[in-house]
Amino acid sequence: MSAATEITVEQKLKALYKLQVIDSKIDKLRAVRGELPMEVADLEDEIVGLNTRKDNILNEIKAMEENISAFKTKIMDAKALNKKYEKQLDNVKNNREFEALQKEIEITGLEIQAAEKKIKNLQFDIEQKNIAIAALETELEGRHTDLKNKKSELNMIVEETEKEELHLTDSRVKALKFIEGRLLHSYEKIRGSVKNGLGVAVIIRDSCGGCFSKIPPQRQLDIKQRKKIIVCEHCGRVLVDGELAEQTTI
Repeated sequence: MSAATEITVEQKLKALYKLQVIDSKIDKLRAVRGELPMEVADLEDEIVGLNTRKDNILNEIKAMEENISAFKTKIMDAKALNKKYEKQLDNVKNNREFEALQKEIEITGLEIQAAEKKIKNLQFDIEQKNIAIAALETELEGRHTDLKNKKSELNMIVEETEKEELHLTDSRVKALKFIEGRLLHSYEKIRGSVKNGLGVAVIIRDSCGGCFSKIPPQRQLDIKQRKKIIVCEHCGRVLVDGELAEQTTI
């Protein structure tokens, strides 16, 4: 006979109720942490986002500085060309050559002006982006301080509850050995769908301890006999009698 068939319904019920007690205690421990784990994760994500924005702005500044360097080279080339044209003016032979050179000098002059204007605009944009970076750095400093404080608070709470949670987790693993997969799935499904996290309910004053619906006397008697798994007809929770609950220890 296999180990699975040797486990009685009563053992399953005791293991399932034990699991419920353990899970409820773990829930309470985690509730102490409240929203802190989520707040820490949100702050970490926000810091990553702010750093990404900062990196993008720095890349934009780098591209602008490269453009400024290119425009300065263009200005230098244009000025050198202008000197060449001005020198050629001394050796013109007719009005056509003079006018052509003057036209070239005018064109290069306009190119220099356009490049200087673009440099000025780019320098202004760089100033604005540096202001934005300074604001981001201030914001990042604040977020890092918030994160440090939240992590410190969370670590303190985790440290206080870690030993107890490890003990409960170990007890949970032992209880699971007596619970078949289908029953465990039903329990976890119910637990996940209700606010109080109860997948197993104790009969209290002739009522389901989960939804408080009245349980008929005959059904209560069947539950006390522990010959089969019985669930509440109203909420679907597995029902156990008070005596079984009192006998269950972690």
